[in-house]
Amino acid sequence: MSDQSIPDYLEILRERGSGALDKKMGIVINEASPTRLVATMPVEGNTQPIGLLHGGASVVLAESLGSIGTQLHAGPDRKVVGVDINATHHKSATTGFVTAVATPVSLGKTLCTYEIVITNDAGERTCTARITCLILAQR
Repeated sequence: MSDQSIPDYLEILRERGSGALDKKMGIVINEASPTRLVATMPVEGNTQPIGLLHGGASVVLAESLGSIGTQLHAGPDRKVVGVDINATHHKSATTGFVTAVATPVSLGKTLCTYEIVITNDAGERTCTARITCLILAQR
Protein backbone atom coordinates (compact mmCIF):
# COMPACT_ATOMS: atom_id res chain seq x y z
CA MET A 1 0.00 0.00 0.00
CA SER A 2 1.49 3.34 -0.96
CA ASP A 3 1.46 6.37 1.32
CA GLN A 4 -0.90 8.08 -1.13
CA SER A 5 -3.61 5.48 -0.46
CA ILE A 6 -3.49 5.95 3.34
CA PRO A 7 -6.09 8.53 4.37
CA ASP A 8 -4.97 11.53 6.42
CA TYR A 9 -7.40 11.08 9.30
CA LEU A 10 -6.30 14.23 11.11
CA GLU A 11 -7.07 16.25 7.98
CA ILE A 12 -10.51 14.62 7.81
CA LEU A 13 -11.11 15.65 11.43
CA ARG A 14 -9.91 19.21 10.76
CA GLU A 15 -12.33 19.49 7.85
CA ARG A 16 -15.22 18.08 9.90
CA GLY A 17 -14.36 20.13 12.95
CA SER A 18 -14.79 19.14 16.56
CA GLY A 19 -17.92 19.22 18.64
CA ALA A 20 -18.85 22.11 20.90
CA LEU A 21 -18.20 20.07 24.05
CA ASP A 22 -14.74 18.98 22.85
CA LYS A 23 -13.88 22.65 22.28
CA LYS A 24 -15.25 23.68 25.67
CA MET A 25 -13.21 20.93 27.38
CA GLY A 26 -10.04 21.86 25.46
CA ILE A 27 -9.67 18.42 23.87
CA VAL A 28 -7.04 18.31 21.12
CA ILE A 29 -6.74 15.27 18.84
CA ASN A 30 -3.06 14.60 18.17
CA GLU A 31 -3.29 11.29 16.34
CA ALA A 32 -6.26 9.63 14.70
CA SER A 33 -6.97 6.43 12.84
CA PRO A 34 -9.50 3.64 13.34
CA THR A 35 -6.82 1.65 15.22
CA ARG A 36 -5.28 4.34 17.46
CA LEU A 37 -6.34 7.75 18.68
CA VAL A 38 -4.40 10.08 20.97
CA ALA A 39 -5.71 13.29 22.52
CA THR A 40 -4.88 15.71 25.30
CA MET A 41 -7.10 17.71 27.62
CA PRO A 42 -6.16 20.35 30.19
CA VAL A 43 -6.95 19.67 33.82
CA GLU A 44 -7.58 23.38 34.45
CA GLY A 45 -11.18 24.24 33.68
CA ASN A 46 -12.27 20.59 33.98
CA THR A 47 -12.07 20.13 37.74
CA GLN A 48 -14.31 19.36 40.67
CA PRO A 49 -14.74 22.13 43.27
CA ILE A 50 -11.80 20.67 45.28
CA GLY A 51 -9.41 20.99 42.31
CA LEU A 52 -9.23 17.40 41.04
CA LEU A 53 -9.92 16.51 37.41
CA HIS A 54 -13.63 15.75 37.27
CA GLY A 55 -14.37 12.10 36.52
CA GLY A 56 -17.02 13.20 34.06
CA ALA A 57 -14.36 15.12 32.12
CA SER A 58 -12.39 11.89 31.72
CA VAL A 59 -15.54 10.17 30.46
CA VAL A 60 -16.15 12.98 27.93
CA LEU A 61 -12.58 12.56 26.67
CA ALA A 62 -13.01 8.78 26.40
CA GLU A 63 -16.35 9.03 24.61
CA SER A 64 -14.98 11.57 22.16
CA LEU A 65 -12.12 9.26 21.15
CA GLY A 66 -14.26 6.13 20.94
CA SER A 67 -16.90 7.90 18.87
CA ILE A 68 -14.34 9.43 16.51
CA GLY A 69 -12.56 6.09 16.11
CA THR A 70 -15.84 4.37 15.30
CA GLN A 71 -16.73 7.09 12.80
CA LEU A 72 -13.38 6.71 11.06
CA HIS A 73 -13.90 2.93 10.93
CA ALA A 74 -17.49 3.23 9.67
CA GLY A 75 -16.79 5.84 7.01
CA PRO A 76 -18.19 9.31 6.37
CA ASP A 77 -21.58 8.13 5.09
CA ARG A 78 -22.52 6.26 8.27
CA LYS A 79 -23.73 7.64 11.59
CA VAL A 80 -22.55 6.33 14.93
CA VAL A 81 -23.95 6.54 18.44
CA GLY A 82 -22.51 5.51 21.76
CA VAL A 83 -24.52 2.76 23.46
CA ASP A 84 -22.39 1.93 26.51
CA ILE A 85 -19.53 3.56 28.40
CA ASN A 86 -17.85 2.82 31.70
CA ALA A 87 -14.83 4.21 33.48
CA THR A 88 -12.64 3.32 36.41
CA HIS A 89 -10.82 6.23 38.03
CA HIS A 90 -7.45 5.16 39.45
CA LYS A 91 -5.63 8.34 40.42
CA SER A 92 -6.32 12.06 40.45
CA ALA A 93 -4.84 14.77 38.26
CA THR A 94 -4.64 18.31 39.60
CA THR A 95 -2.48 20.22 37.11
CA GLY A 96 -1.22 20.11 33.56
CA PHE A 97 -2.78 17.87 30.95
CA VAL A 98 -4.08 14.35 30.70
CA THR A 99 -3.38 12.23 27.64
CA ALA A 100 -5.80 9.62 26.35
CA VAL A 101 -4.90 6.72 24.05
CA ALA A 102 -7.76 4.77 22.50
CA THR A 103 -7.29 1.37 20.90
CA PRO A 104 -9.98 -0.93 19.55
CA VAL A 105 -11.08 -4.03 21.37
CA SER A 106 -13.34 -4.93 18.44
CA LEU A 107 -14.09 -3.25 15.09
CA GLY A 108 -17.20 -4.84 13.62
CA LYS A 109 -19.78 -4.09 10.96
CA THR A 110 -22.29 -2.70 13.46
CA LEU A 111 -20.50 -2.47 16.83
CA CYS A 112 -17.11 -1.05 17.78
CA THR A 113 -15.57 -1.17 21.23
CA TYR A 114 -12.56 0.88 22.31
CA GLU A 115 -10.44 0.86 25.44
CA ILE A 116 -9.20 4.29 26.46
CA VAL A 117 -6.28 4.73 28.86
CA ILE A 118 -5.87 8.21 30.34
CA THR A 119 -2.63 9.26 32.02
CA ASN A 120 -1.41 12.37 33.82
CA ASP A 121 1.73 14.37 33.03
CA ALA A 122 3.80 11.93 35.11
CA GLY A 123 2.61 9.06 32.91
CA GLU A 124 0.50 7.59 35.72
CA ARG A 125 -2.81 5.99 34.74
CA THR A 126 -5.67 8.11 36.02
CA CYS A 127 -8.57 6.40 34.26
CA THR A 128 -9.41 3.35 32.18
CA ALA A 129 -12.60 3.55 30.12
CA ARG A 130 -14.39 1.37 27.61
CA ILE A 131 -16.99 2.53 25.10
CA THR A 132 -19.15 0.61 22.66
CA CYS A 133 -20.62 2.45 19.69
CA LEU A 134 -23.33 1.34 17.28
CA ILE A 135 -22.89 1.97 13.56
CA LEU A 136 -26.36 2.81 12.27
CA ALA A 137 -27.71 1.26 9.09
CA GLN A 138 -27.52 3.40 5.97
CA ARG A 139 -30.83 4.81 4.78
